[in-house]
Amino acid sequence: MIEAIRPIILEQTGASEILDVQLIQELWSGYGELNRVLLDNGPVILKLINLFNPPQSTNIGHSRKKNSYKVETTWYQNYNSSIEGAILPKHIGSGHTEKHQYLILEDLKSKSFYPRSKVNWSEVKNCLNWLAHFHRTFLGTRPQGLWPIGTYWHLETRPEELEVLTDFELKEAAPLIDAKLNQAKFKTIVHGDAKLANFLFTKDTAAAVDFQYVGGGVGVKDVAYFLSSVYREEELEKLESQCLDYYFDVLDHPEVEIEWRELYSYAWCDFYRFLQGWSPGHWKLNSYSEKMKNKVLKCL
Repeated sequence: MIEAIRPIILEQTGASEILDVQLIQELWSGYGELNRVLLDNGPVILKLINLFNPPQSTNIGHSRKKNSYKVETTWYQNYNSSIEGAILPKHIGSGHTEKHQYLILEDLKSKSFYPRSKVNWSEVKNCLNWLAHFHRTFLGTRPQGLWPIGTYWHLETRPEELEVLTDFELKEAAPLIDAKLNQAKFKTIVHGDAKLANFLFTKDTAAAVDFQYVGGGVGVKDVAYFLSSVYREEELEKLESQCLDYYFDVLDHPEVEIEWRELYSYAWCDFYRFLQGWSPGHWKLNSYSEKMKNKVLKCL
């Protein structure tokens, strides 16, 4: 697929030659590839998306994925400015060919950023620091051209998962939970897929990638989802307060903290609802998640 856009890559990067192409990973559900392209003037990341001959997918699923790549391009073109305390890859180029959509980004590996499969407290703090700076920067910003409501599990975009949900009490409460989150006074732009796999690390800081589900919402959606990707139930019970205290200390907005602390359990329960319908045996469906659900249902 790279050969089809070779002239575009060279033109948009100012390079004369492609030295090598390294596959990083296939995109979710077979929608394309994420590659590291080694050029004679340095490496770049190429996200090459096949939208016009997609793999098998439901109409709802395909529409959601197709829109997610459009949103990500809008993010990098219009929002991806420098943010103090929240490092992101720079946008180099983007567009369409007859058969593909492409996104050319800065390769953060060239700045010594690498993924981690496990993290210590210092690295967890770096991610929470990133999220707090990101959310503070976009507090009150309207998500024009992004998802009106961010996160890949947003209720309106997941009717199939809701339909098969066997926890009928949670199923009935799902619209109320969604409304509680969406009617918050203080909203920001959320990353929408802030799992550990979408953070890269140096020894001192963290950066985030993959902005397909960026959009409007309350910051604790990102925080809850991130913590779910890092800790198991025993650790969550033990470290919840410590993590939230650190995030809100960095956010440094007392009024927002009052509202978002209350909504933390709702944010967790909202993701739990999706997961129950999407993957009923998932390891994140644990006693801590049940505790969050029961706490929320008692309040509705």
